[in-house]
Amino acid sequence: MKHVLSLVFTSFIATMSMAQAAVEGADDPIILSDEVVDLDDFLWSKRPVLIFADSPNDPRFIEQMGYITERLSVLEERDVVVITDTDPGQQRDLRRKLRPRGFTLVLVGKDGVIYLRKPVPWQVREITRTIDKLPVRQQELRDRRPGGS
Repeated sequence: MKHVLSLVFTSFIATMSMAQAAVEGADDPIILSDEVVDLDDFLWSKRPVLIFADSPNDPRFIEQMGYITERLSVLEERDVVVITDTDPGQQRDLRRKLRPRGFTLVLVGKDGVIYLRKPVPWQVREITRTIDKLPVRQQELRDRRPGGS
């Protein structure tokens, strides 16, 4: 088990390094730390996906970040910003407001409504399916169609 966990962690670090290089080249980074974030800054412009864990070594956090970094472009197409918090001792605003217990994934819509709370990692495919059902996303898709209807 120890070998599997270290292999997963090593894979995660390599994937995060590649993702960080891609993010640094972008104008707006897609993965942010909670220490510099106010959800109101994203109202009507981005869909925050918040990932809480009690430690950056939490296997569920590592698994979730692996899923996200593999498919950053799919999330970027849907105006997603990923916010991570792996330090429960700090008790920043997001933790006080959302009250996660251990690992928690939270999807907030552009309208500021919490649409999803999960205690387990989710594949990007599942996250994007949920996003694609949201009213604001449906309107975005209608507006992109030729003719706008």
